[in-house]
Amino acid sequence: MAGARAAGVLSRLTTKKYSVLSGHASRSLSVSSVLAVRTHVSYEVKDDVAVIRLNDPTAKVNTLSVQMQAELTEVMGEVWSNGAVKSAVLISTKPGCFIAGADINMIQACRSSEEVTRLSQEGQKMFEKIEKSPIPIVAAINGSCLGGGLEFAIACQYRVATKSKKTMLGTPEVMLGLLPGAGGTQRLPKMVGLPGAFDMMLTGRNIRADKAQKMGLVHQLVDPLGPGLKPAEERTIEYLEEVAMGVAKGIANKKVPLTKGKGLMQKLQDTVMSLGPVRNKIYKTVNEKVHKQTKGLYPAPVKIIESVQVGMEKGGEAGYLTEAENFGKLAMTSESRALIGLYQGQVACKKNRFGTPEKEVKRLAVLGAGLMGAGIAQVSVDKGLTTILKDTTVDGIGRGEQQVYKGLNDKVKKRALTSFERDATLSNLSAQLDYSSFRSADMVIEAVFEDINIKHKVIKEVEAVIPPHCVLASNTSALPITDIAAASKRPEKVIGMHYFSPVDKMQLLEIITTKQTSKDTTASAVSVGLKQGKVIIVVGDGPGFYTTRCLAPMLAEAVRVLQEGVGPVKLDALTTGFGFPVGAATLADEVGIDVAAHVAEDLGKAFGSRFGGGSVEVLQTMVEKGFKGRKSGKGCYIYGKGKKDKSVNPDAEKILQKYKLAAPPAVSTDSDIQYRLVSRFVNEAVLCLQEGILGNPVEGDIGAVFGLGFPPCLGGPFRFVDSIGAERLVSIMKRFEDVYGNQFTPCQLLLDHAKDPSKKFHK
Repeated sequence: MAGARAAGVLSRLTTKKYSVLSGHASRSLSVSSVLAVRTHVSYEVKDDVAVIRLNDPTAKVNTLSVQMQAELTEVMGEVWSNGAVKSAVLISTKPGCFIAGADINMIQACRSSEEVTRLSQEGQKMFEKIEKSPIPIVAAINGSCLGGGLEFAIACQYRVATKSKKTMLGTPEVMLGLLPGAGGTQRLPKMVGLPGAFDMMLTGRNIRADKAQKMGLVHQLVDPLGPGLKPAEERTIEYLEEVAMGVAKGIANKKVPLTKGKGLMQKLQDTVMSLGPVRNKIYKTVNEKVHKQTKGLYPAPVKIIESVQVGMEKGGEAGYLTEAENFGKLAMTSESRALIGLYQGQVACKKNRFGTPEKEVKRLAVLGAGLMGAGIAQVSVDKGLTTILKDTTVDGIGRGEQQVYKGLNDKVKKRALTSFERDATLSNLSAQLDYSSFRSADMVIEAVFEDINIKHKVIKEVEAVIPPHCVLASNTSALPITDIAAASKRPEKVIGMHYFSPVDKMQLLEIITTKQTSKDTTASAVSVGLKQGKVIIVVGDGPGFYTTRCLAPMLAEAVRVLQEGVGPVKLDALTTGFGFPVGAATLADEVGIDVAAHVAEDLGKAFGSRFGGGSVEVLQTMVEKGFKGRKSGKGCYIYGKGKKDKSVNPDAEKILQKYKLAAPPAVSTDSDIQYRLVSRFVNEAVLCLQEGILGNPVEGDIGAVFGLGFPPCLGGPFRFVDSIGAERLVSIMKRFEDVYGNQFTPCQLLLDHAKDPSKKFHK
């Protein structure tokens, strides 16, 4: 569950931090001294209710930082010692955020699992005091309530939440290779049941407020208010506080029950869950599913199950101890370091380091209404960008508009949008067959066929009508942007924007700059990408840029492995067994055999024999037979109607038999095959950094994981080298080089790191 979803779910963590709450230690301070030092937590007593307000003035979201923890500890001590206070409300005045988690730097600062375990135990003790509070505490939740924030909330006696779209509850720690370490593994199963708790903790998915109420996470919902004399968000927070205060008074006066009566079905479920064999069956089933989906590569899900099981079967004391110890162990694993590195990399790649564009892009034109063009249009209108979609035929326009509609309508089916919101979003889109509306465009993204002559033709047509400030971007996966810009009269305004298919699902956007591309043009491209919700890397120009250049040699090696007699099913098993979410044979089908052949041919010309491997003729013959991959229904596999309905293509196997190669025994074990594939990918990534195509290792890791599916548990190619050791990787590659030649020659930067073990790509 965690491994397969890691790259996708990590994208939701880019504004959140994680940690644990430190232990409670009351202090005796005068009111004046407290007012002088408190910046994150304030409170006032209204009637007999203490309203505790959270707001970190230094960040966009509230986190359980050291400062927040210290001030909360002081405030809770004062509230508990005030005999006039009969109940309390905990609320955030930060728009769209209750508590988004806490500071991961606290964990990273620890040098041993024992230190992290102590942090966990301090958090457990603090939340135990909240849980056993002498007065009822109501958590008033508006916005993100995640990780340690949720653990804090469920330790409170009552929870009220707004029905806002921004209100999400969840335990995403598993996506950082961790577990809920402040009592979450012990409280959640009792609150929402074993199946619900496992689903939350093992997937890291966010829970909407309405679903949270049905699950038992939230007691009461509050409708958000619209704008009035004050902004809507401010009015909603004030109303939420008012409702929460009423609930707090009601609990203190015994007029509001903390628990509601259980219905017949709930009683029956409780009876069933009280049976040991039933619980054991759940543990067994969940363990099997986790192993199947993670291939044993992610330790956090297993430790989550263990912590829950110990608490349920051996009692709270043993459960809390197991949770804390497992939290400490996980924090020291390479998998957790890798996943945390990806999270921090995402944060960096969600910022525009090129500054604010001179002119904001408000009107976007997309040239080409095919799969990619329509996908770009969809993610643009979805974020409020006025978008023009142009194609050469009425049928093309129709297919493009239908694709955009379907993408948005799927959100309606999932209740992420209302039909009214879908239609309002679609009103941002206009379609046309000519360039008339391009006169007012701020940016044009061309997504026409990967042919340099066609791209030159449309550039000249577009530049004849667009205004001087308009940016011209090319969505290409391999053609050098410098070559494309050769047809432009203003190359400083030309840039590459490489989207990944399907555009609405894949998070990465690779922006490619030439030596002539202006900084303002880059700033505009990054700004648009961020509006579209993308994770962005900015790379230098060259054949294949970064991502395609890394993928191509790996796919070339995959073709050679197939020619050596390893079938598609086994090849897929070997690659997914290493941590890739998609097997190499399936990936070739998804990319498109025709696209793979085209890229292999072009990059082969650019880089020579180093990009060799399997025979390009294999791919070309498959294309001639119509085996273009999933899109044509046949590739390495034959595809049925269902997503998982596929079988090996016997005709493709005949082609492989025709081009069969002898497998050298010395480099053909399962492990050898895995490292042959991965080492070529990694070596090319390091070479891109060496040549300046990549600006830094962070973007290299983010691009590989979020664009190409490099194993998240390894953290990307650069973190993988740091983890395995450059010397060991070079040694493995030298053995392959002896058999296959320069395709496995380690690049100079990799050799430099191998010679000096102190050199690391990540500090």
